[in-house]
Amino acid sequence: MKTFKIGLLGRIIIAIIAGIICGNIFPHTLTRAFITFNGLFSEFLTFCIPLIIVGLVTPAISDYGKGAKALLGATLLLAYSSTVFSGYLAYFTGITIYPSISQDIVMEETAKADSLLPYFTIKIPALMDVMSALILSFMLGLGIAYQKTDKLKQAADEFKQIILKVISTAIIPLLPLYIFGIFAGMAVTGEVYHILTVFAKIIGIIFALHILLILIFYVAAGCIVKRSPFKLIREMLPAYFTALGTQSSAATIPVTLHHTIKNGVTPDIAGFVIPLCATIHLSGSMLKIVSCALALVILNGEPYGFGLFTGFILLLGITMVAAPGVPGGAIMAALGVLASVLHFDQNNQAVMIALYIAMDSFGTACNVIGDGALALIIDKYFRRKN
Repeated sequence: MKTFKIGLLGRIIIAIIAGIICGNIFPHTLTRAFITFNGLFSEFLTFCIPLIIVGLVTPAISDYGKGAKALLGATLLLAYSSTVFSGYLAYFTGITIYPSISQDIVMEETAKADSLLPYFTIKIPALMDVMSALILSFMLGLGIAYQKTDKLKQAADEFKQIILKVISTAIIPLLPLYIFGIFAGMAVTGEVYHILTVFAKIIGIIFALHILLILIFYVAAGCIVKRSPFKLIREMLPAYFTALGTQSSAATIPVTLHHTIKNGVTPDIAGFVIPLCATIHLSGSMLKIVSCALALVILNGEPYGFGLFTGFILLLGITMVAAPGVPGGAIMAALGVLASVLHFDQNNQAVMIALYIAMDSFGTACNVIGDGALALIIDKYFRRKN
C-alpha cells in the first residue's frame, strides 16, 4: 500500500488552523509549554542563521567565480537588478495600498500576554551577526574562486552539506510545531484575527503583482528582441505550470530550458543562463518577502521609510543567492535580514514563514518564467557582440 504523505504546505496549514483552535480551548498552562518550545527553537534558529549564510553563500560564490566571465557577469547583474526591481515594485505598491487596508487594525499586546511567558529560556548566542556572516562568505567565496584552493573548496562544500542536513532534518520538520505554537499564542492575545483579516487581502495583491511582474519582464524582453511579449509568455506557460506543481526552480529546469530554446534563445546561452538563474534569480520570492514584511511593519506601527527598505531590499537580494534548492530556503535565508534590518521578533518571523510557504508555488513560478525573459535579453546582447 502506498503511504500518503502531507507536504510542507499542508502541514503548515494544519498547524495554523490547529494553533488558532487550540489557542482558544487549551488552558494557559498547556499553551505555555508550546511557547517554551518556541523560545528554544527561536534561539536555535537565531544561532543557525549566520551558519546557514556562510554554509550556502560561500560555495555559491566560489562556483560563480569560474567560467565565462563576461557572460557570467552580465547574467549576475541582470538577475540581481531584476530581483531588486521586484522588491521596489512590492515596496511602492505596498506603501500606496497597505496603510488603507490596515488603518483600523494595529497589533497590540493584551493583558493575556502576561500569562504566556515561557516556563524557562536557554540563550544560544550566535557566533556572529548577519552582516559579519555575509562579509565572511564573500571573502571566503571569492578567495576560493580566485586562489583555486581545492582543500578549502572541499571543506566549504562539505560544510554546505552539513547545513543542508540541519535544515532538512531539524529546522524544516519542526517548523509546523513552531508555527502551531506561534498561532496558538496569537489566538490567546487576539492578534491572529488581525493578521488573517489583513493578509487575506494582501495575498490577493501579491498574486496580482506576480502577474504584473511577468508582464513587465516580457514587455521589456519583447522590446529588446522585437517580438510579441504575449507570444513569448505563451511559449513559457508550460514551465510556469510545471513550477506551480513542483514548487522547485531546479526541478523545472528541463522544461524551462526546452521552451526558452523554442523562444529563439541559442542552446549554448540557454544552457548557461537557465540553470544559473534557477539559483540566483529570485524576483518572485523577493516580491513576496518584501510585500509581507512591509505589511507586518505597517501593522506593528513601525516606520517604513524608503531608506530603511532600500537597505533591506539590497541586502536581501544578495542573501537569497544561495536559497533555492532548499525547501523554504528563500525565507530561511531571509530571516537574518528580517531580524537585523527590520528587527522582526520570533512572532513576526513565524508569520513570514507561514505566509511565504502558503504562496511558495506562485513565487517559484514567477521566478522560473522570469528566467526565460532574462535569457532572451542575454542572448540578444551576446549575439550582437559575437
